[in-house]
Amino acid sequence: MSQKNETKILALTLLLTVGIVGGSIWWFTNNGVKFSNSITQNPETDSNPSLQDRISFGEKSLTLGDISPVKKEGVQAIAAKSYDKAIANFTDALKLNRNDPETLIFLNNARIGSSQSYTIMASVPLGTDPNAALEILRGIAQAQNEINTSGGVKGVPLKIGIANDDDNPEIAKQIASNLVSNSEVLGVVGPNTSDSTLAAGTIYTSGQLVAISPTSTSVKISNFSHYVFRTVPSDFMAARSLANYMVRTLQKKNAVIFFNSQSNYSQSLKSEFVSSVSLEGGQVSSEFDLSQVNFSAVKSVEQATKQGAEVLMLAANTETLDKALQVIQINQKKLTLLAGDDVYTAKTLEIGREQAVGMVLAVPWHIDGAPKSDFPQKSRQLWGGDVSWRSALSYDATVALIEALKRNPTRSGVQQALLSSDFSATGASGTIRFLASGDRNAPVQLVKIVPGSRSRTGYDFEPVR
Repeated sequence: MSQKNETKILALTLLLTVGIVGGSIWWFTNNGVKFSNSITQNPETDSNPSLQDRISFGEKSLTLGDISPVKKEGVQAIAAKSYDKAIANFTDALKLNRNDPETLIFLNNARIGSSQSYTIMASVPLGTDPNAALEILRGIAQAQNEINTSGGVKGVPLKIGIANDDDNPEIAKQIASNLVSNSEVLGVVGPNTSDSTLAAGTIYTSGQLVAISPTSTSVKISNFSHYVFRTVPSDFMAARSLANYMVRTLQKKNAVIFFNSQSNYSQSLKSEFVSSVSLEGGQVSSEFDLSQVNFSAVKSVEQATKQGAEVLMLAANTETLDKALQVIQINQKKLTLLAGDDVYTAKTLEIGREQAVGMVLAVPWHIDGAPKSDFPQKSRQLWGGDVSWRSALSYDATVALIEALKRNPTRSGVQQALLSSDFSATGASGTIRFLASGDRNAPVQLVKIVPGSRSRTGYDFEPVR
């Protein structure tokens, strides 16, 4: 492809990014949840807040951008321990924006006031990946709301604290140290990325505090610690499903893979996919590192085509999603597209559009893939729209901690309960049980991008039947 054509396509991608995302930001912020609430960075936000400013039980808002005046009043009221006023303010704030999980968590915390409670924390990247953070918080908030409105954990309400770790392993470690030193904290949901989970996991282990990640999929987390669990299947499961689909269903045997060498998750998914394709009788003929400064989507796709590749596998993470979207545009639907769960975002639908139609992704859960569960209906009633797999798996992590607290509301009791052979809880994605490795033995769901109206982008993810 000529340099001129490359420039045209990349310019088109940029225009789509600005125009379509701009329109979608308005819709996602002002209407239903659908796949995520897009939030723009507030230039006045402190780019490196102190550890104290990263943690809140309601006395400060951690979400980026402006918050409504009534929510601001609620935050001030809970900081002043004026709990009745805070309850009224947060209730009104939810009427204005029903899909704000931070507000719902703060409301439930205000209802507890100074009464006895059991405390767990959420470690999420509100500063750097607010969309994923809000998706995770929706699952946590829904579980807290359900247990507290039904009488609490054997009569004791559940309090949730939120910590903004920015998906930064060093910050995640600092937050872990802070939480370990707070004896009231009995468990943690998070962190989000595998890199942060592996880094903070060493602190949680030494402090004997359980952390359950709903979203960290690296195979390195298996058997990492008796205090680090996850409700999401590992990359081994996702890679195996994608490789099986590629070779057996699509009857294609030659793939190239795009990954980020600086991401534990991306490296893990890449390595597992290469192995799985080989076991299925196929091959990965080239690997392209999206993190390289000189990465060229055009040259990579051209090279893949010359090597006889039939499939482009996108093992991109959040930081390299834009480059993966360039690959989708350059490909022009010529080669089959596969992808991992980090590509499951509203942005992929907004920017990929027609060029992404037909792409198959491996995700842990889809709202239309669990017909026997009542979670989809309850979440739609609560948030006013569909939730993502991150919300479902975060709900499951919180439900697991709640079930463990019912057995023994101490740090050691929670850990022993989760490791017990008779432990089980019912979550959004079915029964929750943990292996000795800390993993959950659960399948993945393949989804495909299709034209549709549910996400308001003109395109949707739907289960591969």
